[in-house]
Amino acid sequence: MHADYVIIGAGSAGCAMAYRLAEAGRRVVVIEHGGSDAGPFIQMPAALSYPMGMGLYDWGLESEPEPHLGGRRLATPRGKVVGGSSSINGMVYVRGHGRDFDTWAEMGADGWGYADVLPYFKRMETSHGGSGPEYRGTDGPLHITRGPRSNPLFDAFIRSGEQAGYPVTQDYNGAQQEGFGPMEATIWKGRRWSAANAYLKPAMASGNVHLVRAFARRVVIENGHASGVEVDQGAAPFVIKAKREVIVAASSLNSPKILMLSGIGPAAHLAQHGIPLVADRPGVGANLQDHLEIYFQFAASKPVTLFKYWNLWGKATIGAQWLFTGKGLGASNQFESCAFIRSKPGVEYPDIQYHFLPIAVRYDGRAAAEGHGFQAHVGPMRSKSRGSVSLRSADPKDNPVIRFNYMSDPTDWEDFRACIRLTREIFAQSAMAGFVKSEIQPGLGVQSDDEIDAFLREHVESAYHPCGTARMGRRGDPMAVVDPECRVIGVEGLRLADSSVFPQVTNGNLNAPSIMVGEKAADHILGRAPLTPLNQQAWINPNWRTAQR
Repeated sequence: MHADYVIIGAGSAGCAMAYRLAEAGRRVVVIEHGGSDAGPFIQMPAALSYPMGMGLYDWGLESEPEPHLGGRRLATPRGKVVGGSSSINGMVYVRGHGRDFDTWAEMGADGWGYADVLPYFKRMETSHGGSGPEYRGTDGPLHITRGPRSNPLFDAFIRSGEQAGYPVTQDYNGAQQEGFGPMEATIWKGRRWSAANAYLKPAMASGNVHLVRAFARRVVIENGHASGVEVDQGAAPFVIKAKREVIVAASSLNSPKILMLSGIGPAAHLAQHGIPLVADRPGVGANLQDHLEIYFQFAASKPVTLFKYWNLWGKATIGAQWLFTGKGLGASNQFESCAFIRSKPGVEYPDIQYHFLPIAVRYDGRAAAEGHGFQAHVGPMRSKSRGSVSLRSADPKDNPVIRFNYMSDPTDWEDFRACIRLTREIFAQSAMAGFVKSEIQPGLGVQSDDEIDAFLREHVESAYHPCGTARMGRRGDPMAVVDPECRVIGVEGLRLADSSVFPQVTNGNLNAPSIMVGEKAADHILGRAPLTPLNQQAWINPNWRTAQR
């Protein structure tokens, strides 16, 4: 079995690359350990909490005990299914702020500034309801839509932000991220519009892409050149040969693991596990970043929330309506309004994100609050804490060792305290106050810094945005793993393109920038000149130096 290109991972970036390589007439094999994405648990947007906790679709990874969170282990879902994490995520679509990508370029990812990546964001999307073709795409594979916001709580949240003095933005993926406004989602015609639906399935229909269900053990490297991928598929391991290149796109947790199993990584760590060294790259597995968040929950004074459907009959009714019509509450992820704000004066662009949800419930669907309630997911965007991914053993079947080192930087605590105090102020505005009965969580007894810190230690959760573990940078940077064309430094014929390459986590959810990385990497792989940079500006609050809003 062989192809021009062999891609490990049918996730956000992998599917995008397969599509573009096939479009150019190349033969591609995509290796995916997970199974089919068919069925309502994945395709129905409102069912998003189910696949995330199911072993059928999720790798089931978790962190090591986190020393700054009382030794808690945090769940770290990653998609083990066609479409990867784009098939089990919350379908929220956030490109990131323009300054995120300018920062990437400043950190050594030359050619990945905002002007460079904006044309790829435009190429990949068809925007329904965005701000227009200056910033948004009109004919790409990825459909981006907005929910109907028929529940009055969605607009009340936006109005409360405006009353608190924050701007309103009609398109946070356009010129102005900062402010309160409608949220966008990868949902199309009532279905989850994953990378599999948008990219992989059309690419397979072209005949140039072959999907192989197998477990990737390692990249085969001969005389410093990647020649194929060793896989398990029931019987003895065998090798899928790559005529041109091997491309790793297995997630920020599994991609560094595969590199290390292939002999690429910190020399001492590989020696510890008896793995022959191919390239000493100490940055492999380093620089791990994520977003943490809390669920700020309120009991509702009016029966307008989704709690009325939080029972077997209600869920069955929503499911049946979606199954037969593709419409109704089942056709939305229920994240239909949001906000991006700055935590204090002197912060140049937003560093706090809100997802608003008209029910008080955990992201994974467990522990719904009793009675009607609603919540805002809130957390800082640019934590300074850094963690790592390392090998547990030389056995490819063993999960990696994941240490996020959450909240290890003192500024993380300061930023989270600001999140809690600013959120209380927003929900005290008249637009929302009429719906608030009481604060469930954190609870009004949590006021002082020490009380807030104790609450955070026990209740912060991952927003499931791990990245950065094979950082992009210049070839002379000893901690860079890939160069700005996504070539793995020190090995020929090997690239890596997924959220692992992010030098710094972006402002928001990671599916959109991960797909963008796949889109841009495809041009580098094909030897094409990058798309012409665009000089549209990302809006910065003119008073950012002196005002918080």
